[in-house]
Amino acid sequence: MGNKIAYYRNKKSMTQDKLAKITGISRPYLSDIENDKKKPSCLIALKISKVLNEPVEDIFFGIDVNLGLQNGI
Repeated sequence: MGNKIAYYRNKKSMTQDKLAKITGISRPYLSDIENDKKKPSCLIALKISKVLNEPVEDIFFGIDVNLGLQNGI
């Protein structure tokens, strides 16, 4: 399915370089994560989520945590 890092990063007008520096990873590693070539550790996923101010579920799993509630699940 892929992740939505690039989508949320671009929404904040943030470059890969800036997000990588803030989260303490290299830009090539972030690019690999964005392109599903590598999977981030839980810690890195949480850092990315915090910086982008989006739930980790929305970024990495495509799950809208409110969707289940809206559909009565």
